[in-house]
Amino acid sequence: MTQQELTNDAISLLKKLIETQSFSSEEDRTASHIEYWFKRYNIDFKRTQNNVWAVNKYFDKSKPTLLLNSHHDTVKPNSAYTKNPFKASVEDGKLFGLGSNDAGGCLVSLIATFTYFYNQKDLKYNMVIVASAEEESSGPNGLNSMLPIIPKIDVAIVGEPTLMNLAVAEKGLVVFDAVITGTPSHAAHPNDNNAIYNTIEVLQWFKDFKFEKGSEALGDVKLTVTQISAGSQHNVVPGHVDLVIDVRVNDAYSNAEVAQILKENAPVTSITPRSLRLNSSSIPVNHDLVKAGIAMGRSTYGSPTLSDQAVLSCPSLKLGPGDSTRSHSADEFIYVNEIEEGVKIYIELLEKVL
Repeated sequence: MTQQELTNDAISLLKKLIETQSFSSEEDRTASHIEYWFKRYNIDFKRTQNNVWAVNKYFDKSKPTLLLNSHHDTVKPNSAYTKNPFKASVEDGKLFGLGSNDAGGCLVSLIATFTYFYNQKDLKYNMVIVASAEEESSGPNGLNSMLPIIPKIDVAIVGEPTLMNLAVAEKGLVVFDAVITGTPSHAAHPNDNNAIYNTIEVLQWFKDFKFEKGSEALGDVKLTVTQISAGSQHNVVPGHVDLVIDVRVNDAYSNAEVAQILKENAPVTSITPRSLRLNSSSIPVNHDLVKAGIAMGRSTYGSPTLSDQAVLSCPSLKLGPGDSTRSHSADEFIYVNEIEEGVKIYIELLEKVL
């Protein structure tokens, strides 16, 4: 099977995935399409819930292991779509459809790449591929659930749209729930401790607050208030206001350190992290994968968006066809030639390393 034939098959697989609904935790039918690929190419695979995975034919426990990973779940289409999100259509070189860019193009390109190397002997690395579920929801049955099941991973390539440039670091995420309190009262009476008015200074504090340590790859920690809610009746001053704060964490802090800083400094009654497990991630710039990519003319950068890298403890590189700015957008698309380039670059990169 030639590289071009694999690429053509990958594009066909992507069209099938687009036309099969696969919202997070509902990926059973797209998992079946991926199973069919492995059966067709005589690749021994396993399925754990909606995660489909395989190792290379000549897996050797004495060698380090490289993970290839991307996801086949999608978000729900937004209301601004003008095209059928579940119809794979090609117009002017663009393949439209929900999940085409995030991250179907990456996934099928990695599957084609894994298939290209599957039967090869004497590789320097073992290879394991995981087509994972529940990435978009950071759910319990995604890649995180596979780590105790698959072989121990030494390094990973996570397929997300990066224009095939090398995301050598990725910000972590902590979502906080905060409460601002006041004195509940009837709106007709004086109240110098109105929780909603108290929110004004608190919001200004969050707007102005800066974490001290920046990062060469990821810049500053980014803190954003994203939700606010209070009150139930027009004539009642509520006793509290609820805030949600989205914090994108650079590699100068652990998530736990960020949580402690906000607990000690934020002028709120309480602030509680929902989870501390989605940490920042990175790979040394002198790693063979990065050096090989740079030698091929690919640029490096730090990514502000979250992926399944967050659940990995090993060095990981985010790399894939498509453009992150198209993700979760209306009339999502990926250029067909981006998939062709993706397969080509993945294979060339790994040939330098494997």
